[in-house]
Amino acid sequence: MASSVGSALEYYDFYIYGLATALIIGPLFFAPIGASASLIASFGTYAVGFAARPIGGIVFGHLGDKLGRKVILITTICLMGGSSFLIGVLPTYATAGIVAPILLILLRIVQGLGAGAEQAGATVLVSEFAPPKRRGFFAALPFVGIQIGTLIGAGTFALLGLASTDILHGWLWRVPFLCGAILVFVAVYIRSKLKESPAYVAFEQASAQKDEPVKMGLGEALRTSHRNILIGIGLRMAENGNSTIYSALLIAFLGTVPAFEGRTATIGPSGAVVAAVVAIFTVVGFGALSDKLGRVKVYRFGAGFLVLFSLPAFYLLTLGHIWLVLTVMGIGIGIGVQGMLGPQCSLMPELFGNSHRYTGVALSREVSAVFAGGIAPMLGAWFLQLTNNAWWTVGAYALVLSLITFLTTFVTPETAGRSLTDLEDAK
Repeated sequence: MASSVGSALEYYDFYIYGLATALIIGPLFFAPIGASASLIASFGTYAVGFAARPIGGIVFGHLGDKLGRKVILITTICLMGGSSFLIGVLPTYATAGIVAPILLILLRIVQGLGAGAEQAGATVLVSEFAPPKRRGFFAALPFVGIQIGTLIGAGTFALLGLASTDILHGWLWRVPFLCGAILVFVAVYIRSKLKESPAYVAFEQASAQKDEPVKMGLGEALRTSHRNILIGIGLRMAENGNSTIYSALLIAFLGTVPAFEGRTATIGPSGAVVAAVVAIFTVVGFGALSDKLGRVKVYRFGAGFLVLFSLPAFYLLTLGHIWLVLTVMGIGIGIGVQGMLGPQCSLMPELFGNSHRYTGVALSREVSAVFAGGIAPMLGAWFLQLTNNAWWTVGAYALVLSLITFLTTFVTPETAGRSLTDLEDAK
């Protein structure tokens, strides 16, 4: 519960901002620069949040290794939720001019700092509590929170899409951001009751018995874990990148398909709801499967699946059928992305030693988040502009990210069942 509620909030924020970027942010905050440029600019603010995540991952990951998981997980949830709430009360360009997008960018940076260590902390926490032989299953359970957050966020925007444009752009767009405050209060209450993880307690006890302090955190991660950090980054390129491509960028692409003109406000969020419902079951299923078959084999399947699926998927969107949009999003996210996320939940913490695990996971997750998910909508929108909205450009982009991860699995050590009290990294 403590981990899942944070995952729910992060992905609620992720989806409401991603969907707002494709549908609302441009007209409200960047209208003077024109429709195409405002779309790219709004996706730029989306990318800024991701650019701040590695900094948050480094700072809070280091502190999480030094101070424990609990205090950092409370801090990160407050930063994320507080920023989301404040976005909901921002003035728009029409009322505040250039100040409006500046404030939006600043809040996205703060939100990114908190999110940079949130998922890493949740992943580490549950992995360190879980029994080794079923760690894949238990570590994947909090990521059901991702799908719950997605359902709430996408479902909210699907309902908002039924309103007139004047009402939506006037005040209704603020409601999803303001409602995020509810999740913050729930998360802080639950996390305040949390116990520290057994692996961290064991590390503290072992350190107290040594004559010299054990090196931990950022310095130790950079000194001993650069290879596994690079592996973690490679593993995340397809999972994080395609998660964004099959949600925010896909919705923006639908706006260029004549058959969907004026309907993307409801079709895109509806597809996200379908994908989230599928993913609730598949993320746990793939996590449990990695306990039996190994993390790497399951991960390789997910990446390989998207290598084959990417080009056909975006061609199918051009045919103009709503059911094909829902199918593509359901399969791309529910099967392809979760085929990697399921085993990733336990694999990432298992890659790193106990003295710098939080930092290692945070660095791997958040550096990759910039180069995969963070810039995916902005680059994708640029590719579409360069090619007159050719479907194959987005499909090729998704394919390249998937291929990077597929090849990375061949240099990834198998980690299933590894003891998380070991100070050494997996090899």
